[in-house]
Amino acid sequence: MVISVTQSAAAAKVELQARPRARARNAALDHARTFLTLVVLLHHAVIPYTYFGHTDPTSFLGFDGIVLATDSFFMAMFFFLSGLFVWSGLAHKSTLQFLRDRLLRLGLPFAVAALTLIPIAYYAIELRANPEATFTAYWWKTVTVGPWPSGPIWFIWVLLALDTSAALLYRVSPRLLEPINRLSQRAFEHPRDFFLVFLLITGLLYIPSRVYFGPNNWFEAGPFSVQVSRILLYAAYFYVGAGIGSANFERGLLAAEGQISQRGLGAWTVVTIVPYALLWVLITIKRQVLGNPPQLPDWYEAAYGFFFVIFSAAILFAILSYFLNNRRSEFSVLDRMQADAYGMFLVHYPIVLWLQYWLFDLNLPAIAKATIAFVATVLLSWGATWVLRQIPGAKSVL
Repeated sequence: MVISVTQSAAAAKVELQARPRARARNAALDHARTFLTLVVLLHHAVIPYTYFGHTDPTSFLGFDGIVLATDSFFMAMFFFLSGLFVWSGLAHKSTLQFLRDRLLRLGLPFAVAALTLIPIAYYAIELRANPEATFTAYWWKTVTVGPWPSGPIWFIWVLLALDTSAALLYRVSPRLLEPINRLSQRAFEHPRDFFLVFLLITGLLYIPSRVYFGPNNWFEAGPFSVQVSRILLYAAYFYVGAGIGSANFERGLLAAEGQISQRGLGAWTVVTIVPYALLWVLITIKRQVLGNPPQLPDWYEAAYGFFFVIFSAAILFAILSYFLNNRRSEFSVLDRMQADAYGMFLVHYPIVLWLQYWLFDLNLPAIAKATIAFVATVLLSWGATWVLRQIPGAKSVL
């Protein structure tokens, strides 16, 4: 009997040690996540003033460079960061509790935003085309007839779907992501090896999808939409992040003392710049050699997808390297904004579209308009989130 009790205690100890432990907040990753939120706001602030496809009377070619860069990495990186603590969270919650928390944190904001914030945002665009339209009529047409654009909140329902799939897969096998985690531990000393495997995974998933579906094909069902060619890419970023965070985080790729945080920012920056420049070469070929056709040849889409996945992965590593290396620096603005970053992501879209609506007729340079739109969007969305978080219970959602 004594031996049995001792063996049970030993087994329980082993199981406890194997289970991922709950971790305190990681300042470097919080900084990266808040920085990405600002990148989202910048992306939406400059889009109307790009040279190609601008919707405002003024434009600036430099904004095309910003949009090309941001669109090529920021949402994928959001999925990566969102996946980091999913597996360890599932180890400490039942499936129902995890899904309930996700529905509260993601499902509720998505539903509220889809019914209120998104129609308010796109009403500014509707007024440009139809100045006599009333908001009530526009809202009813949006939710009953459509189209019902989702704006940036498409990310939330896709993340909820990925979280749900992770909860189900965890119950099938908690050790499912161990190969990724072992590779992450090796990346403590050799991050390049992880990078190359990551490129292989994302390339195999994204390039064929881009060639087959094209870059502009979106799945749309009511307010649920997602870029079809990128679905598997986003899933890869999410599950690679989940694998890194599933165990041994302090001895893996993103460890505070790992090689990615100690050195290599310059090298990652070079690896980022080269494919970015080659994307511009392909864009030039498309416009000046191929004549900007509505459907591009398969070789072009494959080449674009190849450079796209390299740039996306390289800038992910560069940003993580920077923030991990500067985790103890005084990022006062990012620290203060961290608690409100998610809310800013949710509420910023109607703010930026209405600011652009009011700036449309002003005789200002594109750079001035974009600067006003960006700064005002940051301040107003930050202030609106702070106010919303004062509502009892809102902090558990926002």
